Amino acid sequence: MTFLLLVGAGIAAGLSGSIAGLASLFSYPALLAVGLPATAANVTNTVALAFSTIGQAAGSRPELTGQGAVLRRFAPLTVAGGAAGAGLLLVTPPGVFERVVPFLVGGAEAVLLVQPRIRAAAVRRGSHEAGPGVIAGMVAVAVYGGYFGAAAGVLMLALVLVGLPVSLARGNAIKAVLLGAANAVAAVGFALFGPVEWAAVPPLALGLLVGGWCGPQVVRRLPADALRIAIALAGVGLAVALAVQAW
Repeated sequence: MTFLLLVGAGIAAGLSGSIAGLASLFSYPALLAVGLPATAANVTNTVALAFSTIGQAAGSRPELTGQGAVLRRFAPLTVAGGAAGAGLLLVTPPGVFERVVPFLVGGAEAVLLVQPRIRAAAVRRGSHEAGPGVIAGMVAVAVYGGYFGAAAGVLMLALVLVGLPVSLARGNAIKAVLLGAANAVAAVGFALFGPVEWAAVPPLALGLLVGGWCGPQVVRRLPADALRIAIALAGVGLAVALAVQAW
């Protein structure tokens, strides 16, 4: 039963991560539901999320064509940010993490709800040069991704759309690789030094791989606004539940 729950949660997480940047809002609660403590659930989730990135990259090959220069420019920055975030989590007392998480989730949902306005502002600007503010934002989001990461994809996608002249589908693919790089280095740190629950990784990773691969195909065909709003509202509910639990 636990195996099937984690596979199902992984598929939902991979899909939502590809479409709306919210993988952890499905995978993290599933790990809590099977009995993992908050910090163990977070580091286990980060390790498994590496497979979502593999799936998304494989499913987004058309969108990633010709984006090598962009990825070479920004990936080292997100790798450094992911490493910093992972280190921050490992030295933070567990009680502090549990109290901070509801605010991280709630803030991410607020950003998700106003995402169309951020994209509209990018279009009105006309210029899509990634300036210092966008670059600093990418590093900050990568730090957040290494620390916790729920809805980090939403934040990174918004920055990519503001800073680069790309479509939503192409921006989504770039976001997946940049955030995946941050997640990968954090996963290595957690695998070496964190309380990873290894028995939970294979079923969750399997679902994330499948969902991550299917997600880009959904992005090409379906409008994501209704799903974005539904996931945001679900995330607000999760933030409230986690706050009641922690405080």
